[in-house]
Amino acid sequence: MDFHTVAFQGESGAYSEQAAIEFHSHQILTLPCATFEDVFTSVSSRAADRGIIPVENSLAGSIHRNYDLMLRHELHITGEYYLRVSHCLLALPGTRQDEIRRVHSHPQALAQCEANLKKLGVETIPEADTAGSARQLAQHPDREAAVLASRRAGEVYGLQVLAENMEDNPENYTRFLVLSCDPDQDSRAQNGLYKTSVVFTLENKPGALFKALSVFALRDIDLTKIESRPIKGRPWEYLFYIDFAGNAESQVCRRALDHLAELAPYLRLLGSYPRHQYQD
Repeated sequence: MDFHTVAFQGESGAYSEQAAIEFHSHQILTLPCATFEDVFTSVSSRAADRGIIPVENSLAGSIHRNYDLMLRHELHITGEYYLRVSHCLLALPGTRQDEIRRVHSHPQALAQCEANLKKLGVETIPEADTAGSARQLAQHPDREAAVLASRRAGEVYGLQVLAENMEDNPENYTRFLVLSCDPDQDSRAQNGLYKTSVVFTLENKPGALFKALSVFALRDIDLTKIESRPIKGRPWEYLFYIDFAGNAESQVCRRALDHLAELAPYLRLLGSYPRHQYQD
């Protein structure tokens, strides 16, 4: 059997790797990358068949770096996945929770578990990432230390789970996008089960954004996200990233995009792909 190679940012046991594994219904090979830029490069060079990147967290907001990288690379979005982020308190095997004096993890993970960590009365130590914290603890054993990371990270590095669901807010989800050199080839899904992502610019004129958004409103197309990013080297000018429900190949969406092209000096289709069926 041929396995897809999927690039992700981080180390083995990272949440991005977990998302890649859960998204694909068949076995894959994962390729850890040091940076998000390396993920894009790995896919562009076909060192990996696909890449997976986080673009938004339900608590922390958008990951702007990856929006900028999508513009710089000619890749296609071919899928999305919502990962429920559950932080586990991991420690060396045989360690009791009352022995823990320090907890290491990525600053965002520490912030998301702030109230529960305060109850434990421990010192928090920021690290580069969650899975890397788990690896460091395994390589440099310290019975007074624990880390916040995924259950999978504990399995990868031989750590035990002292507590699950350490996050203060259980509604902690991260949206991931799957990237490929080639666009999604399966447009058989019904229009309502697809999502399309585009990026465009507008002239700085009164009502320009209103007119751009009305091409979707007039056709009852649901906008699921809008994000603006500054254009480098052009102060106070912006790129607009939009996600909307529907397949770009459908008649109504094609007409909306044709209408938008009349208003936007620059318009690029980033991808049209099956929509993740998110459930509360």
